[in-house]
Amino acid sequence: MKGYNVAIVGATGLVGGEFIKVLVGRQFPIASIQLYASDRSAGRKLSFGKEEIEVKETSPQSFDHIDIVLFSAGSQVSHYFSPIAAGAGAVVIDNSAAFRMDPEVPLVVPEVNPDDVKSHRGIIANPNCSTIQMVVALYPLHKLNPIKRIIVDTYQSVSGTGLAALGELSNQARLVLQGREVLPHVYPHQVAFNVLPEIDVFLENGYTKEEWKLVEETRKSCMLRKSPSRQPAFVFRSISGIVRRYMLSSLTLFPRRRRGESSPRPQG
Repeated sequence: MKGYNVAIVGATGLVGGEFIKVLVGRQFPIASIQLYASDRSAGRKLSFGKEEIEVKETSPQSFDHIDIVLFSAGSQVSHYFSPIAAGAGAVVIDNSAAFRMDPEVPLVVPEVNPDDVKSHRGIIANPNCSTIQMVVALYPLHKLNPIKRIIVDTYQSVSGTGLAALGELSNQARLVLQGREVLPHVYPHQVAFNVLPEIDVFLENGYTKEEWKLVEETRKSCMLRKSPSRQPAFVFRSISGIVRRYMLSSLTLFPRRRRGESSPRPQG
């Protein structure tokens, strides 16, 4: 099997660490691996399987002879370096919001629209985590019986904000349990043993940026409302939702019962 020359930009971050775990765990065919980050992290060494790889500072020359680049270093970094990487011949898979709504960049969830990858021009984007888990669950239903409207709430851990938020939650939890005063820095309010009922800034339309991301990224014609909240947990994502579908008379969940027959029981 052919091995690919792979680079990870943002390798020292939370998502960069997950990239490494997945590539190693799935035994992705790799000929070489390059790890990149900001100048502050250059020189660090990270484990990749049985190897220790030195992290290098990201530069325009980082992508020579690279086949695949995984980006998760924020939108600003992606906006600048992704076109450079694509221009050097690499395929960019971007985890930030930089290109999600760009009409020239496919927004792909493999379980939903894998064929859209074929239209890429060097850059492929993926939706945010809440959008992904929702559309994976709902797309099979949508194909069977078109969805008219979705009302969804998301419950997101502090890991979405990064390493600083993980540290703040840990420190705040310790201070609260010790009965000491808590002074928030990453979030505007205490997050330990608390729920913050908004994520990101409010837009002019009254939605938060996080809410509107999910609305746009579904790329469906249904009306969608979302209320995200930040939870006092380190790493997790969950959603709850109400789905309204167009009625299809041919949709039968259970066969019609004959008189005297008992109702079918769920299996498992």
